[in-house]
Amino acid sequence: MGVLGLLIGSFSNVLIWRLPRGENVAFPPSHCPNCDHPLSPLDLVPVVSWAALGGKCRYCRAPISPRYPIIELISGLAYAGLATIFPLSAVGASLFGLGLLFTLLLVASVIDAETYTIPDELTLPGTVLGLIFGVVNNTSGAAAAGLPVFAEALRGALMGAGVLVTISLLGSWVLRRFRERLYPELPLGYQQIALGLFGGVLLGGFSGNWWAAAAGGLALGIVSTLLNAAARRVVRLPELLTLGGALVALALLSGRGPSALLGGVQGGLAAAGAVSLLAGVYWWLSRTNEDAEDDSPSDPTAMGFGDVKLAAVIGALLGFDKLLVAVAVAVVAGAVLGIVQRLVIGENRLKFGPYLAIGAVVALLWGESIMAAYRGYLGL
Repeated sequence: MGVLGLLIGSFSNVLIWRLPRGENVAFPPSHCPNCDHPLSPLDLVPVVSWAALGGKCRYCRAPISPRYPIIELISGLAYAGLATIFPLSAVGASLFGLGLLFTLLLVASVIDAETYTIPDELTLPGTVLGLIFGVVNNTSGAAAAGLPVFAEALRGALMGAGVLVTISLLGSWVLRRFRERLYPELPLGYQQIALGLFGGVLLGGFSGNWWAAAAGGLALGIVSTLLNAAARRVVRLPELLTLGGALVALALLSGRGPSALLGGVQGGLAAAGAVSLLAGVYWWLSRTNEDAEDDSPSDPTAMGFGDVKLAAVIGALLGFDKLLVAVAVAVVAGAVLGIVQRLVIGENRLKFGPYLAIGAVVALLWGESIMAAYRGYLGL
């Protein structure tokens, strides 16, 4: 597993370099970015080639960033560590799912730190693979090690995306001082996600089924999208109605007892997550090169949409409970290190992806202990 991690770390470097530039990750084959000379197998041995060449290209002697062997070493050590903590004999093929999670977190963190973006090519296929590994967990015995089976993986993906997109919706509303969006997306965007949240809260609160609420909220989002497409313009959905209505509905549900309130929260998160993932797929498939370079004005946002999809990946591979642990750790780490960032370099725009990745690793290794300690604190 350590050797496999070194090799995947080498490919991770390819992803980190090419994905933000919109390049194909397979073609052309590996080459020096300075002289474009193709690299031979001897140039591509993880860590060893960089050290043997003195950190310089064999052909043009241009310096090679030490980030390449560092990423490879981190990946190799992480894969070996995962195999030690979660032995193949105990979790079976699910071990490779954990390796996939680490690779996605590592690549997303580096790209986010450099570009403030997390490519859809990582998160959306990663969410699907997380659900597939949920099926694998059903039969591999990995559930005994705390890894989610398919139903839990689906719940984690939807509610994981729902948690972060709800934070984004409410935070952005506050940033706009509760004014409506000036630049709503057509035909599918945050307005439809807010509608899904509202519908999910109501359906979840009265039915008690998060999956039924997710389906109902998703249906509302699709109907609103089709209406926009038919009208060829944005049919306004006031956030005072959708977001304000969701908050009022939760307040009213609290009067019906804890189970109704919990159903409303879970239903709203699952529905918002379902519509947000639909929006993510739509934006990914409809994106053009012109869109990538678009500098048109937009409304302020409290949370990047890439973070929303990264949370779906974490939720699918770890489950919703550990996703909540990851978010809590990320918020604390982001707050502390964000203050340091502000004081040292004067920058107040937070790259949340790396903190979310730190939280996911903590949740994977110590999530069960943290949740048990928290339940003990609450006397549950």
